[in-house]
Amino acid sequence: MRIIAAKKILLSFLFVSFSTCCVNAQDQNVTINQDPKFEQLLNEKRKINTSLTVNDSYKIQIYNGGSEIAKKTLSEFKQEFAAIDATIVFNTPNYKVWVGNFRTRIEAEKTLADIKDRYKNVLLIKPSR
Repeated sequence: MRIIAAKKILLSFLFVSFSTCCVNAQDQNVTINQDPKFEQLLNEKRKINTSLTVNDSYKIQIYNGGSEIAKKTLSEFKQEFAAIDATIVFNTPNYKVWVGNFRTRIEAEKTLADIKDRYKNVLLIKPSR
């Protein structure tokens, strides 16, 4: 009984060994044709990504709440402080108005002192990606 089982295993092993020796992998070359403008676009994206330093900059949050009031707050801020960047950021379920893009905390705190009189819930933040 054991001899028959051993013969079956041996024959199975030999069959698998010989059948795989004749298998060939695909030897074809794949060529990709891409538009040269794609490479230009990729380079521009790389330049933009290196210039964006969100993690290294400080921002001031002047509003946190509903959409309509955020839009109103943003437009009022842009009228009063035209030289400072401002944007609305959506963070479920609230809209936040962030202003400035300050490289150092000292710059941000100087602007914060000017803005604090006009807006009540002002925060100095350092957003992460």
